[in-house]
Amino acid sequence: MTAPLATGSPQHPPVPFDAEVDALLSAMPAMPPMIRDTLRSGPAMPFPSNDEVIGDRAVDWEDRTIPGPAGAPDLEITIYRPRGRDGESLPAVYNIHGGGMIVGHRSWEAGRVIDIVDELGVVGVNVDYRLAPENPFPAGAEDCYAGFAWLAENAVDLGVDPDRIVVMGGSAGGGFTASVALMARDRRGPRMAGQLLLCPMIDNTNTTISSLQYDGIGTWQRDANLLAWSCVLGDGLAYSVDAPAYAAPSRATDLSDLPPAFIEVGSAEMFRDEDVDYATRIWATGGQAELHVWSGGSHGFDMYMPQIALTKAALDARSSWLRRVLDLS
Repeated sequence: MTAPLATGSPQHPPVPFDAEVDALLSAMPAMPPMIRDTLRSGPAMPFPSNDEVIGDRAVDWEDRTIPGPAGAPDLEITIYRPRGRDGESLPAVYNIHGGGMIVGHRSWEAGRVIDIVDELGVVGVNVDYRLAPENPFPAGAEDCYAGFAWLAENAVDLGVDPDRIVVMGGSAGGGFTASVALMARDRRGPRMAGQLLLCPMIDNTNTTISSLQYDGIGTWQRDANLLAWSCVLGDGLAYSVDAPAYAAPSRATDLSDLPPAFIEVGSAEMFRDEDVDYATRIWATGGQAELHVWSGGSHGFDMYMPQIALTKAALDARSSWLRRVLDLS
């Protein structure tokens, strides 16, 4: 299928970036274009080790290998625990990393998970999944669901309260989080306490106004998104309204009976409109969704710009929601 053309850009100029976001974006080196044949040919991105990220905080960690979906390879996960809480039944957050479903590793988001574990005293689980195009849909979605199901099934042995598990993720991880929520509902699988969707990547059609406004600007741009969906779904379904809902949750026709959702997005990024629409459609079923559209926020601003005022406000809002949905005092 031919990629949708960015014909709406002249009629719809981009929403301006927040002043701090704009200054930091201007200082960033230009990102090379993403090409399917070279997605994993370059050097691995260096990220600090778990011990470096934890520092002197009272958090322990371990890597584990767990069963993947039936007939598929095992999954690699990292478990983070607040030190000195043995014997307690703690809430948990199950994190799915971003990267457009085509790049990335769980170590990218160790800091995000460790911060939550340290602040809220919960167990954190960080999962890896198979990437497209080598492993197109449904590989990644099924991996993420299998990891969540394993966590719920082994919750007691892990010191986790099975009724207080939040699934979370940013960008592609947010899309997979929404997929896992749909799969758990449809398969009558484990019930999650909530789904934390951070700038989720959920609409494969690339036809919203915001998807046209951020063509060539920002941290995740239109060309990368078009490439990602073609890798995940193949040329036939890449931008089609007939794509499976577990791949692109915006295609779901029924958003009823889903766990409470927290949906966050920047006003100055291409996923803005699809994410606002998703919250609106959850509300239309009588469901629970808390929506935050951060003025001038670029895609993933919290990861790229952790010290700015916008990020601090966003983190406070997330923490508030997690405390409420996990019943933390």
